Order: sequence, then structure tokens, then C-alpha cells
Amino acid sequence: MKIAFHGAARTVTGSKHLLTLGNGKKLLLDCGMYQGMGADTPVLNKDFGFDPREIDYMILSHAHIDHCGLIPKLVKDGYNGKIFCTPATKDLAAVLLEDSAGIQENDVKFENKRRALQGLPYIQPLYTTLDALAVAEHFETVDYDVWFTIEPGLEFCYTDAGHIIGSAAVHVRITENGKTRQLTFSGDVGRYRDIILRSPATFSQSDYIILESTYGNSLHDEYIQTPDAMLNWIKRTCLEKKGKLIIPAFSVGRTQEILYALNELENQGRLPDLDYFVDSPLSMKATQIVKSYPRYFNARIQKVLKTDNDPFAFKGLKFTKSVDESKMLNYYKGPCVIISASGMADAGRIKHHISNNIENSRNTILLTGYCEPNSLGGRLKKHPREIGIFGQTHEVNAEIGEVRSMSAHGDYEDLFQFLSCQNPREVIKLFLVHGEYDVQLDFKKMLVKKGFLDVEIPETHQEIGLG
Repeated sequence: MKIAFHGAARTVTGSKHLLTLGNGKKLLLDCGMYQGMGADTPVLNKDFGFDPREIDYMILSHAHIDHCGLIPKLVKDGYNGKIFCTPATKDLAAVLLEDSAGIQENDVKFENKRRALQGLPYIQPLYTTLDALAVAEHFETVDYDVWFTIEPGLEFCYTDAGHIIGSAAVHVRITENGKTRQLTFSGDVGRYRDIILRSPATFSQSDYIILESTYGNSLHDEYIQTPDAMLNWIKRTCLEKKGKLIIPAFSVGRTQEILYALNELENQGRLPDLDYFVDSPLSMKATQIVKSYPRYFNARIQKVLKTDNDPFAFKGLKFTKSVDESKMLNYYKGPCVIISASGMADAGRIKHHISNNIENSRNTILLTGYCEPNSLGGRLKKHPREIGIFGQTHEVNAEIGEVRSMSAHGDYEDLFQFLSCQNPREVIKLFLVHGEYDVQLDFKKMLVKKGFLDVEIPETHQEIGLG
């Protein structure tokens, strides 16, 4: 038995891990798209590092694009097996993949216009909307806490990872030569104090663990609660400076957390009387899906639901649907809040809003989560004087703010709590993925001090025997 790491190896996006069993069967854990890697992004997404036609099964941890975004290309290039996921992940992945295809088609259309003028050959998207829709027939749903037999000697179980609705840690049991081994893939581990979701669940002892490490050497801000942090930025930008508060937010998870925080402010009588725009049709669809799975909410929201039948709605909230409605926000007079995708500000409508508002000192760009360093959001975090967007240089006069308490990824204390159900001495090997290399090196030292005997940080496409 061996495993190869074809994505999210010493970087944060592109999650793909290929398990090859002793009988030759191949099981793929996630099939994510690389995001925010600058000029390297198209090259990284073009080559899987394996032949999709040789994969027998696929298990998906959750619906974020950096974990599921290349599934349509996988199927297009020859994969014909099942894709196991939780019910909520199936619903979310359907809308996210269709949206991803639409963005690619629009980007390619724009790029090919430029290429035509320069006499360059046309390019094609990684996949089309039709390719994304074709994926649906491959999904097979499996609930949490159920051991599902894929074939004799190969079974798996999902446990709640608390990251987004439907997110899961994957536990695979392989029986070979009369010996059973368990491999756990964490997916993305959520917060143990998340304002919406249940905490990550415990799991049975594993022999091998593949663990995400996004915040492996840092702690999230806890001294200020998310509603208070949002209120401070609204007051500072919209009430004092009379500007626009522009918030890049992932359509799944982050947008709903922001809406819940604003709803909480309204319930407390503290929400300023403004217009709050969610400029993302995908976010609107995702919010409806999140609302349809209240059983995954934590006890706090369950209590709120007894008196508030929609904890994601409040006075002043407006969803824009069409491109024309989005463009009209450029001409909106007066202070307002605009929430739009993507979270790393590297694609989608948010990129246009930043481009149109970043030179005005009354405005604020508020970053609310992890941004890959080469993404637009990552570059803004460095507080540059100038920045390039759509090939044009802009002066950065708007204030660049950050709310770190809103990350859907656990910090190192959350990751240690996730592992607390394990006896470190019984873990043969722990692999760190989904993190920047310098962060992983720091986290590895801490894990060794916790008693884990063998911690490895694999490179992209590295294959390692598991015994």
C-alpha cells in the first residue's frame, strides 16, 4: 500500500491524495483545484500527476473548490467511478462546480478576445458548464458515522469536520494479508468555537493520518467576537468615513458567518441602518443550501432558531443577481457594505469591486480569512502602495483591514484538539498537507513534542510506501 500527494503538498490549495492498495486498486481522496498561485496556476491545474482512467474510486471531504474543483476535468479525462460525499457536500458541490465552469468560460472568452488581436492561438477552459453538470451522476452520498463498504477489504467512514456544511474527515480501513490498517484524512478541520457549526467529531485510532496545517503555527484572535469586529469596521468605514466596506468572502461558509454576525447585531439593536449587499448569485444559492441543513448547526444556533426563523437575514440585506445589478453598485451613492466572492479576491465580482474602490481613501477592503500569498487578497495583506488588478496599476488608498477570528480553519490549538482522541505512539506516520512549508516546519516541531513519532511533509507528486 502506498500514497502519493498530488496537490496541497507544501501549499494550501489543490488537495489531491492518491492511495494505491496492494491489489492495485486506486482510491483518490479529493480532487481540488489550485487557486491563487499566480502564473503557475494554469500549469498546476492542467496536469493531475496521474491518469484519471486508472482511478477506481474517489472520496470527497467537502465542497470547497480547492478540494473538489477539478472533478469535472477528472471525469472529462476518463474517470468513470463513484464519487462518495455527504448529502450536503453533494448539494453544494453541484452549484460550486457549475459556477466555477461559468467563471472559466467567461475568463477564456475575455482572454481569447485579447489573443485574437495579437494573432495568438485560442485557449480552452479546464472544463465547461456541461462538463460540470455531467458530474452529478457520479455522486453517491454517505452519512456521517456510518462505515460504508466500497469493496471487500476496503471501507470508510465520515465524521463531522466542522469546517463548512457537510465537511468531513475521511477514515479509510484497508484489510490486506489479514491485517487491517486505518488511514485518516482530516480534510479541512474547523473551529471548536465556530459560531454556526458543530465542533469536529472524535474518531477511532488511526495508523496513518493526513492532516491539514493551514494555521499550524498561529492562533486566531479570540479577544474580540466576530459581531463586534464587524461592527467596528462598519462604524469606522461607513459611519465615520462615509465610505464603502468591501468584504471578499467565500460563498460557502464565510458569507453565512458574516450574515449571521450581522443578524446577531440586529437582534441586539446594534446594526447600523445601511444597505448590505451580497453581490454573488452563488452565495445566495449556497445560503439556501446551508439553511436546509439545520441539523448540522451547533446548540447555540439551535436555540436562536426558536425565536428567529432565519438567522442569516436582517433589515437592509439585499442580494444582487444580474451582472447589471452588480455593476450598478459602482454608482451607489453613500456608505454601504458589499460582500462578494471569492474569498481570496482572485476571481469573481469581488475583484471588480476592489478595482473600482481601492483608490478611494474613504473605503475599506476587509479580509476575513486565509489568502494564498500570491492571490489578490494575499498581496493586499502586505499593504502595498500600488497593486495590479486586471493588468492595470492602482494606488492603494483604501484602508486594508483584517478579521482573523472568522477563519473556518482551526488554528494549532484546534488541530491539537482534533488529534486529542489519538494515541500518538500508535500513529505510525503523520503527513502534513494543505499548508505553507515554513508553517508546516513549525507545526512539525510541536507535533513531535506532543509525542508523534514520525511526522512527514511530502512534496508535490511524492509517493510514499505505507507498509
